[in-house]
Amino acid sequence: MTHDLQQKSKLSAVEKIKAKSRYLRGTIQEGLADLATGAVVEEDTKLLKFHGTYQQDDRDLRTERMRQKLEPAYSFMVRVRMPGGVCMPKQWLQLDELARKYANNSLRITTRQTFQFHSVVKRHLRSTIAGINEALLSTIAACGDVNRNVVCHNNPYLSPLHKTVYEWSKRLSNHFLPQTQAYHEIWMGKEKVAGTLPENEEPIYGETYLPRKFKIGITIPPNNEIDVFSQDLGLIAIAKGSRLVGFNICVGGGMGMTHSEPSTYPRLGDVIGFCTPSQLLEVAENILKIQRDFGNRCDRKQARLKYTIDSRSIDWFKAELNQRLGWDLEPARPFHFESNGDHFGWVEDSKGRWHLTLFLLSGRIKDTLDQPLMTGLREIAKIHKGDFRLTTNQNLTIANISKTNKPRIEALLEKYRIPMPERFSPIRQHAMSCVALPSCGLAMAESERMLPGFLARLEAVVEKAGLADELITLRVTGCPNGCSRPYISEIALVGKSLGRYNLYLGAGFAGQRLNKLYRESLTEDEIIATLSPLFEHYARERQQGEHFGDFVVRAGYVDEVRAGREFHEVRSEKAVQSA
Repeated sequence: MTHDLQQKSKLSAVEKIKAKSRYLRGTIQEGLADLATGAVVEEDTKLLKFHGTYQQDDRDLRTERMRQKLEPAYSFMVRVRMPGGVCMPKQWLQLDELARKYANNSLRITTRQTFQFHSVVKRHLRSTIAGINEALLSTIAACGDVNRNVVCHNNPYLSPLHKTVYEWSKRLSNHFLPQTQAYHEIWMGKEKVAGTLPENEEPIYGETYLPRKFKIGITIPPNNEIDVFSQDLGLIAIAKGSRLVGFNICVGGGMGMTHSEPSTYPRLGDVIGFCTPSQLLEVAENILKIQRDFGNRCDRKQARLKYTIDSRSIDWFKAELNQRLGWDLEPARPFHFESNGDHFGWVEDSKGRWHLTLFLLSGRIKDTLDQPLMTGLREIAKIHKGDFRLTTNQNLTIANISKTNKPRIEALLEKYRIPMPERFSPIRQHAMSCVALPSCGLAMAESERMLPGFLARLEAVVEKAGLADELITLRVTGCPNGCSRPYISEIALVGKSLGRYNLYLGAGFAGQRLNKLYRESLTEDEIIATLSPLFEHYARERQQGEHFGDFVVRAGYVDEVRAGREFHEVRSEKAVQSA
C-alpha cells in the first residue's frame, strides 16, 4: 500500500497493534478465559472493537471502587451489525432475551440504525455475541477501523425504489465485511487449522485494515433522514419514477472533532459525480481503497477520509478515483432535500399494509414504572407478522402490518402505555442524544440522562414564544466526537465538562449545512437563558417557511459555515454584535 509521507517508526500505536494481531486475533481468547479480572489487556481492547464490542467501566462507581481498592466496574458494550436496520420479530425476541439475561435489561437503538447492549460483563461476553449470531445477526465490523453498519431509509415497503435501495445497503455491507476467520474462531468456537493463516486474509482491507472507521449511507431525496453528508461515503439515490437510475456520490463527511484543536473539525461530504447501479460496488471499493492507501496512520485524530481529502484537495481525490477506475464519474444529477427527520405515525402503503413509526427518546428501550416499553414491544413481537425497522434518528418502525393485525397491535400499544408520536412536541420528536455517562469513557458531560429534563424546560420556553408547533432539530452529545451527529443540528449541545456544554447554532434543517459555536461552557440554566431571547426574536421576525437554523444565520447570531475548515473560524463582526 502507498502510505506516502508515513514511516513505520511514526505509525500510531493502534496501527502497530493491528499489524501484529494476526488478522484481529491478538490474545482475545486468552483474555476472555482470565476471570481474575473483568477487563482484557489494553491491546486487545483495540482489537475487540472490530468484533463489535467496546470495553467500558461504570464511571458512577469509579471513585468508590478506587477508595475500596477495587478495579473499575468493567463491562462491555456490544453492537449489532444490521444493514438497513431490519429486525424480524423472532430476532427481536432473541435480542430482548439476551438483553434481559446478560445486559442491563434494556436495548438501545443507535444513530447507525442498529442495537447496542450495555453492561455485559466479561464472563457473559462470548454468550452474548454467540446469541446474536444464533439470531442470524452479527457483531463483526460494527465497530473498528472498517466499514461500519451501512444505513439507509428505514422502510423498503414504501415503494419499489425503497426496496431496491435497501437491497443495495445489504450488498454494500456484505461486500465490505472483513474476511478474517478470527471472529468465528473466538465467538463461535470454530477451530483454526494450524499453519493455514493466509498471507492475504483480507483482500480489500489488508492486514492493518483502514486508518479509522468508515461509514456508508444511502438516502432517497427529498428525505435525508440518514444525514447523507455526514457519511464518509454518502449515496444519493437518483430515480425516474420508481426506477433507480443510479447514485450521486458524496465523499468526506464526518462529525468528530476535539475541543481546542482547530486542526480537527466536522465536515460535510462533497458531491463528486454520478454512477449507475452496475458501477456502484467498483466505485465504493475504490473510494475505500484510496482511504486505505492514503489515510493518515500516524495521527488518529487526522485519520478520517475528510482529512485525507482536505490534506490534498477534492480535485486530487477525484483524479485518483478516476485513475483507479479507468473511467470518469458522470456529472452529478439534480436533487434536493427537505428534512432529515423521521415521519411518525401510521402510514398505509399501496398494497394496503400498515407501518407505524414510534418516537423513542434517545432510542432507549426499557421498562419504567410509568411505561413498560420493553415488555410492550416484546408482546407486539410475539404477534407481529411483519418486521421491525430501526431509524438513524433512534426511532422504531413496526412495519408491514396487515389490516387484520393492526387492531391487535393498537390494543397492545394502549395496554402497555406506549404513546403515539403526536403526543410529543416537534422539538422533542427531533431530539437525539448519545449515551455518554456513566458508561462511555470519552464522555465529558451527561447526554442521554440529562435530555428528558432539559427538553421539558426547553419546551416551556418554546411554547411561551409561540413556537410550540415549530420543527426545530436539537442534538446533545457528551463529548465532541459527535455520535449524535450534533454539528448538523439547528441547536446542539456538546459536552465540555461535567454540567457544561458548548452551544452551537445554525445548521440547515435538512442536514445540508454545519452549525457554528455560539456560546462556550454553559450550564443548563445558562443555555435556557441564552436561547429564550433567540426564540422570541425568531417568533417575531422569521420569514415565511424560515427554519430556526436559517434565521440565526440571517439574523447574524452565527456565521454560515460553508466548509469544515470554517467551523472554528472567529465569528464576523456582525455576528459578534448580534450576540
